Amino acid sequence: MASRLQLPDDDSVVLRVTHANVKSFSADVRFSLEMTVESVKEKLWKKCGTAVDSMVLELYDDAGSKVCDLSDATRPFGFYSPRDGYRLHIIDLDPSSVTSGGWLEDTSLVEKYTISEEAYNKLDNNFRKFKEKMVSQNPMAKENKLPENHMEDLCANIKVGDRCEVEPGEKRGIVKFVGRAEALGPGFWVGIQYDEPLGKHDGTVKGIHYFDCPPQHGAMLRPDKVKVGDYPERDPFEEDEEEI
Repeated sequence: MASRLQLPDDDSVVLRVTHANVKSFSADVRFSLEMTVESVKEKLWKKCGTAVDSMVLELYDDAGSKVCDLSDATRPFGFYSPRDGYRLHIIDLDPSSVTSGGWLEDTSLVEKYTISEEAYNKLDNNFRKFKEKMVSQNPMAKENKLPENHMEDLCANIKVGDRCEVEPGEKRGIVKFVGRAEALGPGFWVGIQYDEPLGKHDGTVKGIHYFDCPPQHGAMLRPDKVKVGDYPERDPFEEDEEEI
């Protein structure tokens, strides 16, 4: 019979999930105690990329001591007596897994395209020449250029490390950069690392490195699109479970 150490009206627990290969991966995830261990692995596969067949799960208590290995995939999760605040640690046994090698975290391992200033200027069509052409055709465009302190006042309450929500779309993440980014335009910008792969880059934009984050998690936005506050990471699969 499965162990039930939660209150009678609560058949779920919230655990901190970590990954052996991805040190920066850490998320609070809700699990039903009635789920099988196999179902737990399938849920985690969608969040971290480790295949179910290659995944080993270890349960640690809130003091950091190992409780057990979740070795029987057919048992209900509640059999192993997890409690709120415990940690579920993922080990990936596949050496060719997407999580191996460190490239999800160390962006220096990812080869980036670079071009010298001389070679860029020799290109028949580049953005700089296009911009100069547009300004020559429309002198008013230069006069309407944004000031260097554009939106600086909106950055007063935004700090690196703040949790945030981005509009539109209510995408959540963490602030990784606040300041000027001349390559993007005059004024102030905010760099965001999204919780999910909803971004466009890894913190490097137009050949300039602003911050570190996993690929497809980064975004550079104007501060009027960013709200900071108590915006914890969502569990994208929690709503699906409630509808079952």
